[in-house]
Amino acid sequence: MIDKLEFFIALARAQHFGRAAEECGITQPTLSAAIRQLEDHLGVMLVSRGSRYQGLTPEGQRVLEWARRIVGDTRTMREEMRAARRGLAGHIRIAVIPTALSMVPRITAPFQEKHPDVTFSVSSRTSLQVLSLLENLEIDAGITYLDNEPLGRVTSVPLYAERYHLIAAAGTPLSDRDQVTWREVADLRLCLLTADMQNRRIINQHMAEAGVLVKPTLESNSMIVLFSHIRTGRWASIMPRNVAESFGFSAEIRMIPIVEPEAAHSVGLVAQYREPFTPLVSALLHEARRLADLQAFQ
Repeated sequence: MIDKLEFFIALARAQHFGRAAEECGITQPTLSAAIRQLEDHLGVMLVSRGSRYQGLTPEGQRVLEWARRIVGDTRTMREEMRAARRGLAGHIRIAVIPTALSMVPRITAPFQEKHPDVTFSVSSRTSLQVLSLLENLEIDAGITYLDNEPLGRVTSVPLYAERYHLIAAAGTPLSDRDQVTWREVADLRLCLLTADMQNRRIINQHMAEAGVLVKPTLESNSMIVLFSHIRTGRWASIMPRNVAESFGFSAEIRMIPIVEPEAAHSVGLVAQYREPFTPLVSALLHEARRLADLQAFQ
């Protein structure tokens, strides 16, 4: 039953029988047979079928919620028993918004020092992707914005407040200022994150509040691409100060606070809301709270 529920979750995620089968490492006929057996067992149709996958039925949507819960609880039970036998070990998957990538080592490094048998994979994702991956059990935790767009049913630990600065090469317009306004920044040649990033939506929001429209001449989903263009002196950008500092800028690059308003948005660790948490996620949340307390103290 657990295997069939995992196949069903994969099908709902992939929305294609062939891709779901490949993801699960089985043949498409095996997957189709497992879904039909699940339907027979529950006495309802879960998938709308034609010549191809056409989505879940209303009953399928409800069963999907139960499947995620049951599979998540099963994984928690297995991990807890493994931890009881061997101590904390395993693999943690974390998805992170691009502007928070630089702070991930502040969690992973002390965590791995305490638990050397735990490994990590860290991927860069949009805030919407973080929540979707979390819901579909494809990651164990995420780092994203906490206070700007709905999060759904998650457990969260605030880590820091993201504050925005003009990042520009020395000698370029506004680079000699102690502070600038959102309205003034709008007139510069800007390179910014793409519109699918929440950071960009936040920038658009504050620009609109200042009565201006942001018109970047270059967009990218990579912070490295943005930094490399800032270094040319032809572009400036709007970024959180902690991100800019992580690249070790020299005096040739200026970081100037943006005011009117001086905006701040909370960023933190999120995990699926459940009790009990897996031992790995529980330990990760503990490490995040330790970091948050340390930063509050500082």
